[in-house]
Amino acid sequence: MIIHFARIDDRLIHGQVTTVWVKKANAKRIIIASDEVAHDEIRKTLLKQAAPPGTKVNVCEVDKAVKVYFNPVYQNETVFYLFTNPTDVLRMIKQNVPITSVNIGGMAYREGKTQITKAVSLGTEDVEAFKKLNEHGVKLELRVVDSDTPINLMKKIEGLSSAK
Repeated sequence: MIIHFARIDDRLIHGQVTTVWVKKANAKRIIIASDEVAHDEIRKTLLKQAAPPGTKVNVCEVDKAVKVYFNPVYQNETVFYLFTNPTDVLRMIKQNVPITSVNIGGMAYREGKTQITKAVSLGTEDVEAFKKLNEHGVKLELRVVDSDTPINLMKKIEGLSSAK
């Protein structure tokens, strides 16, 4: 499998993803790797329907996404990975899936999270996962849309630590 793009966006497939990021990814397949979404039949159906024409969409558990990555049947397939959180990205990397760069586009605010941009809020678990991804050499950039100037996520996280 040839990884063209990886993005964390808890909305998954929506307008910006279908009009901008799918084109940037230039991949034939979107794989949504999420245990939670894989077990939600209604959400899976809606996500598949929201995909742009000609783009295959698969929704699967993280461990299955790893198996698919290493399946020789898909070795020439181009893929755009979508995740809802950094923990799932880290799980794939720990199983030797070579994700080298992750675009962070949307992580909604919820109680217990700290808002670091208009579109991204992080909880303790998210921060720890991003730190580990950084240790693995993964480039982490914040960009809601492709025309935004990329922001280094780790600098934002360091700013959180120094503000306390």
